[in-house]
Amino acid sequence: MNPIEQFPFGRTAHPSTRLLLGAAAFSDVTQAEADATMDVALSYGINHVDTAASYGDAELRLGDWIRRNGRPFFLATKTGQRTAGPALEEIRRSLERLQVDQVDLIQLHHLVDPQEWEVALGPGGALEAAIAAREEGLVRYIGITGHGWTVAATHRRALERFDFDSVLLPYSYTMMQNEAYRADFEALYAVCRERNVAIQTIKSIVHTPWGHEPHTRATWYKPLEDQEAIDTAVQWVLGRPHLFINTVGDIHVLPRVLDAAARYTGPIADEAMRAQVERLEMRPLFES
Repeated sequence: MNPIEQFPFGRTAHPSTRLLLGAAAFSDVTQAEADATMDVALSYGINHVDTAASYGDAELRLGDWIRRNGRPFFLATKTGQRTAGPALEEIRRSLERLQVDQVDLIQLHHLVDPQEWEVALGPGGALEAAIAAREEGLVRYIGITGHGWTVAATHRRALERFDFDSVLLPYSYTMMQNEAYRADFEALYAVCRERNVAIQTIKSIVHTPWGHEPHTRATWYKPLEDQEAIDTAVQWVLGRPHLFINTVGDIHVLPRVLDAAARYTGPIADEAMRAQVERLEMRPLFES
């Protein structure tokens, strides 16, 4: 098994694996399942774990593991609160749940709605709580996350308001076929590269939104299942320099994503992705 490639996580300089363990997969699993998944992830050399206060029991599952094993990885979490007081309370609660004195990265979670954006980044907003937490030594770095078609443009505006250390947003072949999203993403990518802001991507293995069929996975979209298809989708993203991938939110699909990244040897041609999209009838998660 090859170790997954590492790359400096923006200005933090932490040599993070280009696959970041997305602990959304621990939202609704037993401790034994979380422990087993951590064993698998660490066997691939994963050294960066991302969670959130809103991910069900994920922080608790990670916290129990950390209590017994220490913390051999860069640790990130998120607050979904929009005003300073509740956000600082949530950050402190996350530290308690994670059983740590400090996290490496706190992120303002899913900040896309224009009104929420103004509140969170304005006077008395969640950003003030993140800054206060950094000054107090509770967090080291501050990032911002979001979903949807407008998020790339919104993140670029956020970087004009504050010097965030990281951004997180969707990036996949199907998303990048939208001309407006592609232009917004490229503009954000350029700013992040200029300022050494880490770029985290999500939703790389979306097959389609869930239809009327039973939801057989913990993800809020229907994921790719076939190893070859996952290889193509994951390795297409890894072919773009400086991008990190947050892994899938299902512990049963996760090992295939890890395996795909471990076997990455070079960029996947757009033609291969286009053929897969057509063959499997892949669609973006979000409506255009």
